[in-house]
Amino acid sequence: MWFITFWPLVLIGLMAIGGYFMFRKFLKVLPKADGKSKLDWQNYYVEKSRHMWTDDSKAFLNKLVAPVPGPFRDIAKHSIAAKIGQIALEEEAAEVTREHCIKGYIIATPKRDYRSLMNFLEREKIDYTPYKHLINS
Repeated sequence: MWFITFWPLVLIGLMAIGGYFMFRKFLKVLPKADGKSKLDWQNYYVEKSRHMWTDDSKAFLNKLVAPVPGPFRDIAKHSIAAKIGQIALEEEAAEVTREHCIKGYIIATPKRDYRSLMNFLEREKIDYTPYKHLINS
C-alpha cells in the first residue's frame, strides 16, 4: 500500500523537475522585441567571434567551465563563449584574451553563483580585482 502511495508522488516530482527545465529552455527560444531569441543571439556571437579564439583562450575557457557539472558543461560553455565573443566584438579586439574571458565569465554567471565563482577564481589564482565592480553591481 505504501508503494502505491509513494510511487505516484515520485513520478509527479520527477515530471515537475523535468517540466521546469523544459520551460526554462522554452523561454530562451521565444523571440524578443528585436525578433531574435536569446539562443539566436548566443549562436550569432559564437559564430562571429569563432575566428578570434586562440588555443590559449580556448584552454582558459575550458578551465573556467571545469567546476560546472558534466551534463550542463556544454550548455554553460556555449553561453559563456557567446558572452565572451560579444565583449570581444564590441571592443573590436583582434583576438579573445584572458581579460575578455574573465569579464565574460563573470557577466555570464548568474548572481546566485557569484560566491562559488569567486571561490573558484581565488583557488585558481586568477586575478579578478579589475572586474569586482561587475560582481558588486
